[in-house]
Amino acid sequence: MKVAITTSSFAKFSDEPLRLLREAGMEYVQNPTGRAITEDEAIELLQGCIGVAAGTEPLTRRVMQALPELKVISRCGTGMDSVDRAAAAELGIAVRNTPDAPTQAVAELTLGYALDLMRLVSRMDRELRAGTWKKRMGNLLAGKKVGLIGFGRIGRATGKLFEAFGCEVAFADPFAESDTNAKMEMDALLAWADIISLHCSKPEGGGHILDERRLGLMRPGTWVINAARGGLIDEAALHALLASGHLAGAALDVFAKEPYEGPLRDLPNVILTPHVGSYAVEARVKMETDTIRNLLDALPK
Repeated sequence: MKVAITTSSFAKFSDEPLRLLREAGMEYVQNPTGRAITEDEAIELLQGCIGVAAGTEPLTRRVMQALPELKVISRCGTGMDSVDRAAAAELGIAVRNTPDAPTQAVAELTLGYALDLMRLVSRMDRELRAGTWKKRMGNLLAGKKVGLIGFGRIGRATGKLFEAFGCEVAFADPFAESDTNAKMEMDALLAWADIISLHCSKPEGGGHILDERRLGLMRPGTWVINAARGGLIDEAALHALLASGHLAGAALDVFAKEPYEGPLRDLPNVILTPHVGSYAVEARVKMETDTIRNLLDALPK
C-alpha cells in the first residue's frame, strides 16, 4: 500500500516517522515542491494512495472525489480548515489530526511574544542594527491581566505559563469551564485585559473574532497576540489602532493571506513571524510521529 506525505519539511529532524511507515510495509511518496501544494498537485501526488500525511494543502471535495483509493487523511497539525470534513465523511474517508503535539510550542511562543512586546526587544534590535542606539522604556509582564480567547489545550497551557510570571488570567470560551480561572463574556474580557491572546478556531461561517468593533473595546495600551489562525483579526482595523497608538503593540504568527505582504510590516510596534507556532524541534518530531501513528491506526484492517 502507498501513502503520500504532503508537508514540505517532513522528517527533517528525525527519521522516526518514516521508520514507522517502513516497518508497517508502506510505500510512500513525498511533496517535492518545498511548499504547500495546490488542489491539482494534490490530485496528481496522491494518485493510488490509501492515506495522506497532510499539511495545509486544500483537501476539497474535488480532490477527494478524484482519489477513489484514499481512505485516511492524517493532518500534521491541529487546524482542519483545509480539509472538507463533510465530504470526507460522505466518501468514507477517516480524518485525524494531532492536537497535543504543538501545545507547548505554541504556548511558549505566545509567552515569548509577550515578553518581547513588554520590553520592546525586537524594536530595539531593529533600531540598533540600523545604527540607532536608543534605550526604550518597557513594561513588566508580572501583574498584567491576560485575556485568552479560547481555553482548550493551548489556551490552558498558555495560561499556566503567564500565571508563572505573576499574571492574572481570564478567558472567553463558550465550550470551556475552569475551577481556577475566571470565565468572561468576550466584550467584557476585551475591556478588562492588558494582553489579549487568541487560541481559538475560526467561527462557523467565517468572519473575524476580533473585528473593528471588538478591537475598539480594548483599553488604550493593550497588546494583542495571535498565534492561532489567520483571519481571526481584522488586519486593517488592527493596523489603524496600532498606527494611532490606541493599541500598544501586536505579535502575529498567522495571517488572512500567507505569505503576508501587508502594511503591518511597516509598523514599529508589531512583531511578525511566518506561521511558526509548532516549529520547535521536539514538537515537530512528536507531531510528525503522531501523524503517522494516526494514519496507520485508521487504515482499514
